Amino acid sequence: MALQLTNKTVLLVDDESDIREVVRISLADMGYEVLTAENGKRALEIFHDSCPPLILTDIKMPGMDGIELLRRIKQENADTEVVMITGHGDMNLAIKSLKYEATDFITKPINVENLEMALKKACEKIFLRQKLKEYTESLEQLIKEKTELKDHLASLGLLIGSISHGIKGLLVGLDGGIYLMDSGFKKDDSDQVKEGLEVVRLMVGRIRKLVTDILYYAKERDLEWEKVDVLKFAHEVLLVAEQKAKKLGIALTCDFQRKVGTAEIDPGAIHSALANILENAIDACTKASCKKNHTIKFIMRKEIKDIIFTVEDNGIGMDKETCEKIFDLFYSSKGDKGTGLGLFISNKIIGQHNGCIKVNSEPGKGSKFIIRIPLRKK
Repeated sequence: MALQLTNKTVLLVDDESDIREVVRISLADMGYEVLTAENGKRALEIFHDSCPPLILTDIKMPGMDGIELLRRIKQENADTEVVMITGHGDMNLAIKSLKYEATDFITKPINVENLEMALKKACEKIFLRQKLKEYTESLEQLIKEKTELKDHLASLGLLIGSISHGIKGLLVGLDGGIYLMDSGFKKDDSDQVKEGLEVVRLMVGRIRKLVTDILYYAKERDLEWEKVDVLKFAHEVLLVAEQKAKKLGIALTCDFQRKVGTAEIDPGAIHSALANILENAIDACTKASCKKNHTIKFIMRKEIKDIIFTVEDNGIGMDKETCEKIFDLFYSSKGDKGTGLGLFISNKIIGQHNGCIKVNSEPGKGSKFIIRIPLRKK
């Protein structure tokens, strides 16, 4: 196994200058970069500045001895490898240093071969620790990737199962519209043809929305930031929902603050998010069949740093448990008619803009969605 340490620096600590110089030359010949210190205090200063992975220190030194230096270094960085230098009469100290997790010790006078072997042993420990860290990180990444793949496949299965019901219903609707048109043409009944055409248009619109939702879910897209006129943008969003609400007999009104100015947003994404919320309000009103007059208010206000959109309806409303789940992936209160993607995507888009959605609702009384979006890109 060839050692490929990224840092082959040795801090040599000895109070005798002659020994330091001789050992320094030997270490340099072995291919090490050598730092030197004449005492323990200076060695700690160099250690803090340079963080050498290897330390070669004499045990007996005035002031801070080698054992104390070893203890302090291990407290600060347990991965630092320390080789001790000891005299023949200091074996008890050498053994004590091993208890403080010294890598090895060599005796004076220093034999170059023994020194090289001790440092090679220390390098091997560092190298193996590096490889173990790399393997651990690779394993963690592999586990993360497999977990993400598993979650994605599970979500894909849920998505397919969820949208299959929606697609089936849309196809049935299309068949019904085509049948009405075909029957109307045969009978030369223009009213029936128009009725069939309206059904087909409605189903095509729902299919378009379903495909858009799936694309938003399936692919993580970067936002396309633009500076837009907020008032004009709000009217464009309103226009999309207005026609459908009118056909269903729902009074959709707007209350937009004028002279709001511009905002930095992804207009396509925010348009989709608000359209989903308005669509949800329309569905909530159609479910409340016991009420005669269905209303939806679409409000836009500017605060100091945010733009606030409010969608308020007097539809069927939601209990607390439903409110807590409506932004969950694949959760739908519409049964087979919903995919559980719309509000999930809306919440995701608003979150990408560093905004938030707050919901207040009560069964039988309707719901209020408050969408807060920063005016400027953060």
